[in-house]
Amino acid sequence: MPNTAMDAIDRRILTELQRNGRISNADLAQAVGLSPSPCLRRVKALEEAGTIRTYVALLDPEAVGLPVSVFVHVTLERQVEERLDAFEVAITRRPEVLECYLMTGEADYLLRVVVPDLGAYERFLKDHLTRIPGVASIKSSFALKQVRYNTALPLER
Repeated sequence: MPNTAMDAIDRRILTELQRNGRISNADLAQAVGLSPSPCLRRVKALEEAGTIRTYVALLDPEAVGLPVSVFVHVTLERQVEERLDAFEVAITRRPEVLECYLMTGEADYLLRVVVPDLGAYERFLKDHLTRIPGVASIKSSFALKQVRYNTALPLER
C-alpha cells in the first residue's frame, strides 16, 4: 500500500539515498533543499516507518566469484499451505538464492540463484532443491548476459 503521507521532499530524499546510501546528511540536505536537522528527522521517520528497510553495498558478482546467474521455475505437487510454507522456509536458508517469488502462471515459484559455476548449481539442485518435499518440477534458465540491473525504485512521477 503506498504511503500517501510521503511528499515530494521525501521522494527526493529516497531517490538520493537509492543513488548513494553513504551520502552525508549535510550533502543529502543540500541535494533535496533542506537544512540538515529537518533532513535527518525525515530520514529517521522514513527508517522508522519501514520505508527505508536497510542500507547495503551492491557487489559485482564476478569480482566475488559468483558469475553464474540462474533463474529457476519451481512447480510444487500441490499448492497447499503446508507445502508452500515448507518450501519457503527451505529456500530462505539457502544463501545462493537471492530472490524468491510466489508466482501466478505455470510455475509456483521463481528463484534467482547465483553460483560460481555449473558444478555448484548442479550440487545446489541435487543436494538441496530437489530434496525439498513437494517439489514436482524444476526448470532452469541460465543468464548469458546482464543487460540491465537496477535496485532503485522509480519514485519520480
